[in-house]
Amino acid sequence: MTKNVKNQVEILDKLQIDALNDMQLQAQSAIESSSNVVLLSPTGTGKTLAFLLPIIAHLDSNIEEIQVLILVPSRELAIQINQVIRDMGSGFKTNAVYGGKSGSKDRMEIKHRPAILVGTPGRIADHLRRETFSTKYIKTLVLDEFDKSLEVGFEVEMKEIINLLPSVKKRILTSATQGVEIPDFISFDNPTKVNFLKEGKSKLIIKCITSPEKDKLNTLLKLLQHIGNEPGIIFCNFKESIQRLSDFLNESKISHGTFYGGMEQIDRERALLKFRNGTHQIIIATDLAARGIDIPELNFIIHYQLPTRLEEFTHRNGRTARMNEKGTAYIIQWEKESLPEFVGEIENEALTRNIKLKPSNWKTLFISGGRKDKISKGDIAGLIFKKGNIEKNQIGVIEIKEDCSFVAVESKVALPLIKALNNQFIKKRKVRISMA
Repeated sequence: MTKNVKNQVEILDKLQIDALNDMQLQAQSAIESSSNVVLLSPTGTGKTLAFLLPIIAHLDSNIEEIQVLILVPSRELAIQINQVIRDMGSGFKTNAVYGGKSGSKDRMEIKHRPAILVGTPGRIADHLRRETFSTKYIKTLVLDEFDKSLEVGFEVEMKEIINLLPSVKKRILTSATQGVEIPDFISFDNPTKVNFLKEGKSKLIIKCITSPEKDKLNTLLKLLQHIGNEPGIIFCNFKESIQRLSDFLNESKISHGTFYGGMEQIDRERALLKFRNGTHQIIIATDLAARGIDIPELNFIIHYQLPTRLEEFTHRNGRTARMNEKGTAYIIQWEKESLPEFVGEIENEALTRNIKLKPSNWKTLFISGGRKDKISKGDIAGLIFKKGNIEKNQIGVIEIKEDCSFVAVESKVALPLIKALNNQFIKKRKVRISMA
């Protein structure tokens, strides 16, 4: 067994993955053998791991400068990829830089150079203008969800960045969209294409729910009661609409999170975290949540407001019926409203069920210690079981961040745990524990 293969086996073991899927195997082979690769695959199929494995296998441990630059369209995707790299435990340092985070903190963190730098085009361009780091050893450039970066207005920054990377030998572009055009400035000659967007028949079902009123709030509530207690996203076009829906769901005592571009980064991260761990089963979001974020498989999505373009409609729908699973996209349509042509012919669904919506059985606890304190998931679970006197099934997902951690616990034990565990020690560090 070669060193690279052995390392890959160790990485997959750490990630608790038994084997790579067909897309990942083909992508790995293409990246190994080609200078320019386009990887097209639906959201949630493992594109991040597909390009990281061959990249990490060829990093040089003797070079103490950045060797790989990964550009992403959103903060959430930067954080997500950065976390995946750390979870792989390859021994190579990684950092994520993005807007909404202190530039001076970035510079301090990357003073000790990472081998892999992940970031949004705006923040990376800013660092390059300031000559924060050398580009001499950056041999690999990844443009993840590159079409989304162009859509959200990063073309100028991307051109600037690419012009400042003289040593790049390998370029990898990824997307979950079919038929995207690659701009000339990327210098993408004779690319090898790995296309899994046509693989398999989608099990997505699209249904229309008719609202007798122009104000669709009551129809939304009936639809949620028709669906029952399942995880899903309600999509809106504007943050003002999200706030209105959020107020309505609060009045209806339906637990939920919100996610949109105007939120503080820490609030966006915590909204996704609570959605992942089951504290919230519903999240109300703009198209920012349509792709490039780490959330589990969903049973449904709801278009409370339809997007204006087919691309956004497709990406929203792609949040459900992923990885060969079934899923439903609901469109709430006022009875006097016409649907755009890109929706096509869809069936109407009568709201016949009235399922009582139960509050989530989980709460999220905040712990004031994280990765930099060498705290592990086992350390947190150990403290909770030792001092908290709870059953194994009363603790849920644990997530470790750089300077803090979060753990989902059964709602009824949340307050007793805070009382029992606050100001206890983990790894010789006294930690504060509170409700997140």
